[in-house]
Amino acid sequence: MRDPDAVQAFMDGLDRLDVLVNNAGGAPFLPVADGPLRTHLKILELNLSAPLIMARAAHAVMDRQPEGGSVIMIGSVSGARPSPGTAAYGAAKAGLASLTTSLAVEWAPRVRVNSLTLGMVRTEQTHLHYGDEDGVRAVERTVPLGRLAEPSDVGAACVFLASPLAAYVTGSALLVHGGGERPAFLDAATVNQDATVNKEDPK
Repeated sequence: MRDPDAVQAFMDGLDRLDVLVNNAGGAPFLPVADGPLRTHLKILELNLSAPLIMARAAHAVMDRQPEGGSVIMIGSVSGARPSPGTAAYGAAKAGLASLTTSLAVEWAPRVRVNSLTLGMVRTEQTHLHYGDEDGVRAVERTVPLGRLAEPSDVGAACVFLASPLAAYVTGSALLVHGGGERPAFLDAATVNQDATVNKEDPK
């Protein structure tokens, strides 16, 4: 997907294309000052350059169809908040959000372009970021809905954006994050309040 010639060869073999979901991505935990520079650049390529290459090639097919098409970018909350340890990934996802809104304007009205802004998703690699099941459960307690997303949650959101139900939706970012993350200051305030109550309690 990072090779424009390979992508074009693939698209040339299609008779039609209705939906593109740019789902490939990810990154290891790697602070910017660590590891080879090339690793960070490859993370940027996979998470930003590749979706641009794929979307551009898909557009050429979709734009000649009377029904047009739908492009869906898989973004992340990491693109809208600090992402220490995965800074290149977060920067790429921030760029992907901007790319989505720009392409939605450039390619309207025939091709719709939207994104999903994902929170934490349970996959076969969950343990690499959150540890064992105890670690996952601890992380889940920080999510208002009390769990990580399942891949099917993401798939259902993609189906909506690709369907006629979203015929008037383009340039949008659909939050799929279980309510987001509980603000840290709330927990700090609760701890401080509990400490004050205990201090004043004669028992």
